[in-house]
Amino acid sequence: MIMRYQKGSRMSQAVSYGGLVYIAGQVAENRKAGIEEQTRDVLGKIEQLLKEAGTDKSKLLAVNIFLPAIVDFDAMNGVYDAWLDPENPAARACVEARLADPDLRVEMTAVAAL
Repeated sequence: MIMRYQKGSRMSQAVSYGGLVYIAGQVAENRKAGIEEQTRDVLGKIEQLLKEAGTDKSKLLAVNIFLPAIVDFDAMNGVYDAWLDPENPAARACVEARLADPDLRVEMTAVAAL
């Protein structure tokens, strides 16, 4: 059965099906914050969506990270590395990409097992 979480008119923030949960691109609420605070906010949103779907970050399979300024890579990784489950790191990609709002410093998507 397909389950949709935090469903809106355009998209759901997460969708689960076939033993997996797919997390839509998550961005920070405070778009004026620095990269560390935005990264913490995004990871918190991912963690909450995983919980809502009945799983947790230890079951992450893949994370995609989008940074409009790749110079933020090390600062973002400092927060990410402290957050992740070190025994169960996901496959990951990080690319430089322009985001929908010029104040956004990071966006992440994720896939996890249920």
